[in-house]
Amino acid sequence: MEPRATRGRREWMAVLARTPREALQHALEAALEGARVPDYEWLRAPDIGLAMVRGRIGGTGDAFNLGETTVTRATLRLIADDGSAPVGVAVHMGRDKERATLAALADALLQMPRFADKLQTQLIEPLAARIADERRRKEAEAAATKVEFFTMVRGE
Repeated sequence: MEPRATRGRREWMAVLARTPREALQHALEAALEGARVPDYEWLRAPDIGLAMVRGRIGGTGDAFNLGETTVTRATLRLIADDGSAPVGVAVHMGRDKERATLAALADALLQMPRFADKLQTQLIEPLAARIADERRRKEAEAAATKVEFFTMVRGE
């Protein structure tokens, strides 16, 4: 069983990777309003590259290479007053370096106790709810187009 902190980080990183830049920027600014954010140094400045996307036959079968997609990644280290130096990482599909910077900064701040609770409640939870609502909307839209086939048996 994995530690709770690891599971929590995996969950918030998934939210950060799925959130559009504008929503992430507004939510992060609102959550950090009035707080002094530590400076940071780049361990890996935002850069754009390619990643292989893999799929599975029928969703659960053998894996195959579907194709390549562009990804942006970034890694930074906060320079905190308390001597801690949390490292923030971001990877997302697309070519948005600013989004990667914001996500890496949020990841690092979420690892700091003085920011963690506020960012969880004011950043991650609302963004996760937004993602869940969007997923439900798409599922309902897809369900409306579902066609059910059935076979009628003729009486002999």
